[in-house]
Amino acid sequence: MRTPAAAPPPSAGEIADHLRAAVSALVRGTRAVDQLAPVPASVLDLLDTRGPMTTAELAAGRQVRHQTMAVTVKELTSAGLLGAETDPADARKKILTLTTAGKAALDADRRKRVAVLAEAVDEALDEDERRDLARALDLIDRITHSAGRLSRSPQASPGPITGAW
Repeated sequence: MRTPAAAPPPSAGEIADHLRAAVSALVRGTRAVDQLAPVPASVLDLLDTRGPMTTAELAAGRQVRHQTMAVTVKELTSAGLLGAETDPADARKKILTLTTAGKAALDADRRKRVAVLAEAVDEALDEDERRDLARALDLIDRITHSAGRLSRSPQASPGPITGAW
Protein backbone atom coordinates (compact mmCIF):
# COMPACT_ATOMS: atom_id res chain seq x y z
CA MET A 1 0.00 0.00 0.00
CA ARG A 2 1.41 3.35 -1.05
CA THR A 3 1.48 6.34 1.25
CA PRO A 4 -0.36 9.27 -0.29
CA ALA A 5 1.93 12.08 -1.37
CA ALA A 6 1.76 15.26 0.61
CA ALA A 7 -0.32 17.97 -0.98
CA PRO A 8 1.77 20.58 -2.73
CA PRO A 9 2.14 23.82 -0.80
CA PRO A 10 -0.11 26.67 -1.87
CA SER A 11 1.39 29.02 -4.43
CA ALA A 12 2.77 32.42 -3.47
CA GLY A 13 -0.19 33.97 -5.28
CA GLU A 14 -2.73 31.92 -3.32
CA ILE A 15 -1.05 32.80 -0.03
CA ALA A 16 -0.84 36.48 -1.01
CA ASP A 17 -4.54 36.57 -1.92
CA HIS A 18 -5.57 34.90 1.34
CA LEU A 19 -3.24 37.15 3.38
CA ARG A 20 -4.60 40.30 1.70
CA ALA A 21 -8.20 39.26 2.35
CA ALA A 22 -7.49 38.19 5.95
CA VAL A 23 -5.60 41.37 6.84
CA SER A 24 -8.23 43.53 5.17
CA ALA A 25 -11.04 41.82 7.11
CA LEU A 26 -9.04 42.08 10.34
CA VAL A 27 -8.44 45.80 9.84
CA ARG A 28 -12.10 46.46 8.96
CA GLY A 29 -13.26 44.46 11.97
CA THR A 30 -11.06 46.27 14.45
CA ARG A 31 -11.69 49.72 12.95
CA ALA A 32 -15.37 49.32 13.83
CA VAL A 33 -14.52 50.55 17.36
CA ASP A 34 -12.69 53.68 16.14
CA GLN A 35 -13.95 57.16 16.92
CA LEU A 36 -11.88 58.70 14.13
CA ALA A 37 -12.89 58.23 10.50
CA PRO A 38 -10.34 56.29 8.39
CA VAL A 39 -8.95 59.22 6.38
CA PRO A 40 -8.38 61.59 9.32
CA ALA A 41 -6.98 58.67 11.34
CA SER A 42 -4.50 57.85 8.57
CA VAL A 43 -3.34 61.49 8.46
CA LEU A 44 -2.87 61.59 12.22
CA ASP A 45 -1.05 58.25 12.06
CA LEU A 46 1.28 59.54 9.35
CA LEU A 47 2.20 62.56 11.47
CA ASP A 48 2.64 60.36 14.52
CA THR A 49 4.95 57.91 12.76
CA ARG A 50 6.88 60.30 10.48
CA GLY A 51 6.79 63.53 12.47
CA PRO A 52 5.82 67.07 11.40
CA MET A 53 5.00 67.52 7.72
CA THR A 54 3.54 70.00 5.27
CA THR A 55 0.20 69.48 3.57
CA ALA A 56 2.06 68.60 0.35
CA GLU A 57 4.12 65.97 2.17
CA LEU A 58 0.99 64.50 3.74
CA ALA A 59 -0.70 64.39 0.33
CA ALA A 60 2.29 62.58 -1.13
CA GLY A 61 2.38 60.18 1.83
CA ARG A 62 -1.28 59.32 1.36
CA GLN A 63 -1.08 59.46 -2.46
CA VAL A 64 -3.88 62.00 -2.80
CA ARG A 65 -4.08 65.42 -4.45
CA HIS A 66 -2.88 68.42 -2.46
CA GLN A 67 -6.36 69.97 -2.60
CA THR A 68 -7.92 66.82 -1.14
CA MET A 69 -5.41 66.78 1.73
CA ALA A 70 -5.91 70.51 2.34
CA VAL A 71 -9.60 69.87 3.10
CA THR A 72 -8.72 67.10 5.58
CA VAL A 73 -6.01 69.24 7.20
CA LYS A 74 -8.44 72.15 7.60
CA GLU A 75 -11.01 69.86 9.28
CA LEU A 76 -8.41 68.33 11.62
CA THR A 77 -6.99 71.74 12.50
CA SER A 78 -10.49 73.13 13.18
CA ALA A 79 -11.19 70.12 15.41
CA GLY A 80 -8.02 70.87 17.40
CA LEU A 81 -6.30 67.63 16.38
CA LEU A 82 -3.56 69.33 14.31
CA GLY A 83 -1.42 72.36 14.93
CA ALA A 84 0.11 74.48 12.17
CA GLU A 85 3.20 76.66 12.41
CA THR A 86 4.95 78.68 9.75
CA ASP A 87 7.87 76.84 8.16
CA PRO A 88 11.02 78.75 9.16
CA ALA A 89 12.62 77.85 5.82
CA ASP A 90 9.64 78.99 3.72
CA ALA A 91 7.04 81.31 5.24
CA ARG A 92 4.51 80.29 2.55
CA LYS A 93 4.33 76.78 4.03
CA LYS A 94 2.83 75.48 7.25
CA ILE A 95 4.38 72.66 9.25
CA LEU A 96 1.66 70.42 10.66
CA THR A 97 1.96 68.59 13.97
CA LEU A 98 -0.26 66.48 16.15
CA THR A 99 -1.75 68.37 19.06
CA THR A 100 -2.11 66.75 22.45
CA ALA A 101 -5.76 66.15 21.59
CA GLY A 102 -4.83 64.60 18.23
CA LYS A 103 -2.32 62.24 19.84
CA ALA A 104 -4.85 61.31 22.54
CA ALA A 105 -7.57 60.55 19.95
CA LEU A 106 -5.19 58.45 17.88
CA ASP A 107 -3.91 56.56 20.93
CA ALA A 108 -7.46 55.94 22.19
CA ASP A 109 -8.45 54.33 18.89
CA ARG A 110 -5.27 52.23 18.89
CA ARG A 111 -5.93 51.02 22.44
CA LYS A 112 -9.51 50.05 21.53
CA ARG A 113 -8.33 48.08 18.48
CA VAL A 114 -5.66 46.29 20.52
CA ALA A 115 -8.25 45.44 23.18
CA VAL A 116 -10.60 43.99 20.56
CA LEU A 117 -7.78 41.96 19.05
CA ALA A 118 -6.56 40.72 22.43
CA GLU A 119 -10.06 39.61 23.36
CA ALA A 120 -10.48 37.85 20.00
CA VAL A 121 -7.10 36.09 20.33
CA ASP A 122 -7.98 35.00 23.85
CA GLU A 123 -11.41 33.75 22.77
CA ALA A 124 -10.42 32.06 19.52
CA LEU A 125 -7.00 30.54 20.19
CA ASP A 126 -5.57 28.12 22.70
CA GLU A 127 -2.05 28.48 24.10
CA ASP A 128 -0.34 26.52 21.31
CA GLU A 129 -2.21 28.45 18.64
CA ARG A 130 -1.17 31.75 20.26
CA ARG A 131 2.46 30.58 20.01
CA ASP A 132 1.89 29.67 16.35
CA LEU A 133 0.38 33.09 15.68
CA ALA A 134 3.31 34.83 17.40
CA ARG A 135 5.70 32.95 15.10
CA ALA A 136 3.55 33.75 12.08
CA LEU A 137 3.69 37.46 12.94
CA ASP A 138 7.47 37.35 12.50
CA LEU A 139 6.88 35.99 9.00
CA ILE A 140 4.28 38.68 8.29
CA ASP A 141 6.77 41.33 9.43
CA ARG A 142 9.33 39.94 6.97
CA ILE A 143 6.75 39.95 4.17
CA THR A 144 5.76 43.52 5.07
CA HIS A 145 9.39 44.65 4.92
CA SER A 146 9.91 42.96 1.56
CA ALA A 147 6.64 44.31 0.13
CA GLY A 148 7.58 47.83 1.21
CA ARG A 149 10.95 47.51 -0.48
CA LEU A 150 9.40 46.08 -3.66
CA SER A 151 6.67 48.74 -3.81
CA ARG A 152 9.37 51.45 -3.75
CA SER A 153 11.21 49.91 -6.67
CA PRO A 154 11.35 51.95 -9.91
CA GLN A 155 9.09 49.40 -11.66
CA ALA A 156 6.29 49.73 -9.06
CA SER A 157 3.47 52.11 -9.83
CA PRO A 158 1.93 54.00 -6.93
CA GLY A 159 -1.56 52.73 -7.76
CA PRO A 160 -4.75 53.70 -5.99
CA ILE A 161 -5.00 53.97 -2.22
CA THR A 162 -8.61 52.83 -2.23
CA GLY A 163 -10.48 50.01 -3.83
CA ALA A 164 -10.77 46.27 -3.33
CA TRP A 165 -7.84 45.96 -0.97
